[in-house]
Amino acid sequence: MKALLIIFFVSVLFLPIDVQEARELYPMAIDDAEVADSLYKKLTAINLENNATLYGYKGAAYTLKAKHAKGIKEKKTYFKEGVAMIESAIALDPENVELRFVRLSVQENAPKIVNYREDLESDKSFILKKYPQIKDPTIKELIKKYSKDSKVFSEEEKATL
Repeated sequence: MKALLIIFFVSVLFLPIDVQEARELYPMAIDDAEVADSLYKKLTAINLENNATLYGYKGAAYTLKAKHAKGIKEKKTYFKEGVAMIESAIALDPENVELRFVRLSVQENAPKIVNYREDLESDKSFILKKYPQIKDPTIKELIKKYSKDSKVFSEEEKATL
């Protein structure tokens, strides 16, 4: 019996993360290093072939690890790897509104020195255009909540979300 309990708890610990959990953790991970680390660890087994959306969140988690890292070399490595993951996910699924949202949020919050802002306007336009067609209420709410504090969206644009 004890062995079964141990197997159960170990298997629960290593269950892959789902998109819903990534959506819940991502906003909290932006300002909380522990949540960022947890999200990062939960996404380590995800690859582009498994799930492009989760791979995009994995890239975002890497950029958050960069934000919370101590050394400049470590920050640079995490950020570059994260950006590459996000871009690969979008290249695989360019019509994915959630991936475009993830990239927009990373670009808006990236330090200007890293020069990762070239898709802000195109992603914003894409999100605004596709927003009414989003069927999943969770992602709609995530975008809406994010836009409230965003400097990328105008007040008029925020009102449409």
